[in-house]
Amino acid sequence: MEKISITFLGTSDSIPSKTRNHPAILLNYKKESILVDCGEGTQKQFKLANISPFNLTKVLITHWHGDHILGLPGLFQTLGMLNYNKKLKVYGPKGTENKMNAMKNLVNIEIPLEIHEVENKTIQDNEFLIETSSMSHTTHCNAYSFILKEKRRLDKSKLKKHKLPNSPILGQLQQGKDVVHNGKKIKASQVSYLEKQKKITFILDTALNQNAINLAKNSDLLIIESSFSENEKAQANKFRHLTAVDAATIAKKAKVKRLILTHISQRYEYNLSKIEKEAKKVFKSVSLAKDLQTITI
Repeated sequence: MEKISITFLGTSDSIPSKTRNHPAILLNYKKESILVDCGEGTQKQFKLANISPFNLTKVLITHWHGDHILGLPGLFQTLGMLNYNKKLKVYGPKGTENKMNAMKNLVNIEIPLEIHEVENKTIQDNEFLIETSSMSHTTHCNAYSFILKEKRRLDKSKLKKHKLPNSPILGQLQQGKDVVHNGKKIKASQVSYLEKQKKITFILDTALNQNAINLAKNSDLLIIESSFSENEKAQANKFRHLTAVDAATIAKKAKVKRLILTHISQRYEYNLSKIEKEAKKVFKSVSLAKDLQTITI
């Protein structure tokens, strides 16, 4: 079974703290390396995590506030100096193309970029898809779900038991089709199993809204902003952000399996338990992200 790894390169909000850099999250699956947001200093975080940005394949921009994108120019220039030879696909909300062009005019970007504006669309790949949904923030803003498609896998021990050769028969079985071998019918269910889909949702910078719940539905992992505590609800509403309780409410209503809070304000630097405790009153399986933390699912 192929694993998906998530590395938190930055977990602060608009102002970094001593232990938290600006927002950036890296998802790796096989040869895919997908960066969600790129706050200032992200390329240094790559260094600290002992991960090369040279393998990047996609960048998903949630929105164009500085704490989420100011690391892009430096990262692109570094990739250019490393002779990055792939076409880096950049996805973002409405206005992304104009802002990327302005960035190109401001700094010398020498790597090939493929820019896409996506909102409530699905990005298709053979093995996975990325769903996008618009959020409720002070500017155009996306959230994203990475969904590893359900896949039928062959059981090698059962193939050996039935003495099945390495032939087109295996392809038919993997497609769920029954076959006949040496005059005997062999059902796909006898020699294969379904690997269930995996879903990871990223929601950064938004007020509580139904789109967030819909996008996160049945996620194995929900990574979501938690900028304010409940006693600062009015301030959260003013700036179109989530409280810890809001984040947990989305997780509960969406029936996710696991919740990780990020985009943590420096105001809680010495009282992180406050945010976690408030969320746990609503949703039990919750933790706070840490810079340079890596998890696999």
